[in-house]
Amino acid sequence: MWFVFAAAAAMCFGIRGILYQWTSQRPIDRNMLLFGVYLSGSLIAFALNLNLNQAWTYGVWMGIPMGIFSFIANASMYKGFSVGRASMIAMFTGLPPVVVVVVAYFLWGEALGITQLAGFLIVIAGVLVIRYSRDLKLGQLQGLQWGLLTMFFFGLTDISSKQATLFEAATLPLLTVMYGTGAVLFASLFVQAKLKALRNVSQRNASGQARVSGHESATDQQLQVSGVSVGSASIALPAAWTMKRTFIWGMFVGITNIAGMIFIVHAFRDGVTGIVSVISAMNLVIVLLYARFYLKEMISRREALGMLLALAGIVVLRLAS
Repeated sequence: MWFVFAAAAAMCFGIRGILYQWTSQRPIDRNMLLFGVYLSGSLIAFALNLNLNQAWTYGVWMGIPMGIFSFIANASMYKGFSVGRASMIAMFTGLPPVVVVVVAYFLWGEALGITQLAGFLIVIAGVLVIRYSRDLKLGQLQGLQWGLLTMFFFGLTDISSKQATLFEAATLPLLTVMYGTGAVLFASLFVQAKLKALRNVSQRNASGQARVSGHESATDQQLQVSGVSVGSASIALPAAWTMKRTFIWGMFVGITNIAGMIFIVHAFRDGVTGIVSVISAMNLVIVLLYARFYLKEMISRREALGMLLALAGIVVLRLAS
């Protein structure tokens, strides 16, 4: 049954990746969006637990590091989709098993066999081929950096999830804490950005570098109150993407996130850490298909070779685990 849960998690995370890529191309406030994603997950998990009444044990607090790692991973993935190509970022969302296999060896003694080591080296070879592709441009290199962060911190999220199951933490309280932690972090970033924007506007007005009429000042203040800052640090949102709509859309996207986490935590309870991580990481196939056939992204031969190597390495890890 754990295999079915892992496959369901891969499907949910694949849909999440598509929604992130689509949303990243719209003029919205990223922190508000991801705050909605995480608040949605926390509220859904908490509401479900009101009916199921799962216990709040000591292990539930593993949700805090899970939330921190997931916060960094999701922010990196979203940023990667906004500056790089969807196919490349999708590939890195499939590589957390590399991190998981290595860390699991040191934490729980889950040793690599010869075939597993071969799969690990194949994955690394694929990453290096892509990294040194001459066809990559500056924006795609930036996407590569965000992809590496995504890979590393999703791997740590999986490790934390496994550790939580070893502590026998109940799923719904665990996810309530995890998503609650992420929601607080994204809310803090949002407030910090707004305060910084307001402070910049005040400093420019005080120094006389920006002179506006009384009518324009009133308009700026109205925009700031509604959640849209102005000036060089502003986020220009069209009427169709107000803060309210951005938040609601984030709540909707959050459904895919919390569903995927519920499935993967259940899979980690009974499955081998490396196998579950590898299966759930196959969500990259969904995003790659979306990038190739919907976004019409063209992939160079060297990049295609690197991606095929990475995919082959993941398959080898799965078969060997």
